[in-house]
Amino acid sequence: MSKFSRKIQKLHDTAPKIETAVLVTLIRQHQPEHEVEEHLEELAFLAETLGVKSVYRFTQKMDKPDIRTFVGKGKLEEIQAYIEHFAVDMVIFDDDLSPSQMRNLENELKVKIYDRSLLILDIFLQRAQTAQAKTQVELARFQYLLPRLTGMWTHLERQRGGTGTRGGAGEKEIETDKRDIRNKIALLRDKLKEIEKQGVTQRKGRKGIVRVALVGYTNVGKSTLMNLITKTDILAENKLFATVDATVRKVVLDHIPFLLSDTVGFIRKLPTHLIESFKSTLDEIREADLLIHVVDISHPAFEDHIAVVNQTLREIKAGEKPVLLVFNKIDLVDQMPTEEESMHISEHELQESRYVDFKALSEAYEKKNGIKPVFMAAASAENVEEFRSALVAEVKKQHRKIYPHYLEDQVVDWGDKWE
Repeated sequence: MSKFSRKIQKLHDTAPKIETAVLVTLIRQHQPEHEVEEHLEELAFLAETLGVKSVYRFTQKMDKPDIRTFVGKGKLEEIQAYIEHFAVDMVIFDDDLSPSQMRNLENELKVKIYDRSLLILDIFLQRAQTAQAKTQVELARFQYLLPRLTGMWTHLERQRGGTGTRGGAGEKEIETDKRDIRNKIALLRDKLKEIEKQGVTQRKGRKGIVRVALVGYTNVGKSTLMNLITKTDILAENKLFATVDATVRKVVLDHIPFLLSDTVGFIRKLPTHLIESFKSTLDEIREADLLIHVVDISHPAFEDHIAVVNQTLREIKAGEKPVLLVFNKIDLVDQMPTEEESMHISEHELQESRYVDFKALSEAYEKKNGIKPVFMAAASAENVEEFRSALVAEVKKQHRKIYPHYLEDQVVDWGDKWE
């Protein structure tokens, strides 16, 4: 072997190994096939966000999970055979596992076992940047792991290895005593209370100015829209939970100043501990005067995503706020053709294209919310002026609630950051 070949071989040997996973979900009675596929696609995207490659998907028709191993005996043997043959590193379940199910599955399969909550918690842990977000995620992860600790330290070591998580919960030496873990939780809660006090003080200083919060399902383009409005450079990636930390910016449009916050994206089955720990971050939504609900209209399940976001808003007591609905990524879909236009389109093209009836959607949601939705593409700034006009109109409504005697010609010119 030449010196060059040995060098290449050495680089290959030291390159970080990409972990592989099989995905597992149950198909409930009357559950449509397309919904199962969408859920598995999302799970694969979550795994990819953590740096794990999905190599196979297992499904089983069961209305209730097996109390011992989640899936039935035959399916478990099938998963085990695949893992052994292809040397798969982990198994990821699209539901939450009980502590006993997780222990039994690891004992049977001899690989790392992730359920949906642990996967999301590790992604948050990886992406958190501020002290507040890191503390929130560490607290949520310890609360999740506490009932799973008895006799599971080997399991915990396996869980955290190789997925790219750095620092925080589970990354340093953890004492085996549950009392120590509870002490850690107590310390994190105290730390979070101190951080939250600072946040409350900051938010008190924002009185007298309209507050607007971007909300939506994860990966719908909220950060891209934030960058467009504020002309800043907030991380915007095609990954789930690209934004974990709440970001607040001051914006001035048509002489009206307001605060705009970009918040963490929602997702179906968001871990309860995570919602509880992110209380102060979610306060940006609770205390907002106006919500901009961003929707990825190019996603086949966008209506389900709207429902998930609305349900989460209700759960955090923010379901009654004024909402400006923004259908984003219209550049990735086609408007429904008119009857005359459809006469010139082949049946094959109609089936292959992703058509959305913008007019029908607009009428339906305007009737429901009382605010006409906006259709745009934030990445290319398509229809940005329509969005700008709608946003200014809604911000002015909220501004007048704070300043009932507001007259536009008497307002100091703050400048216009949009231009």
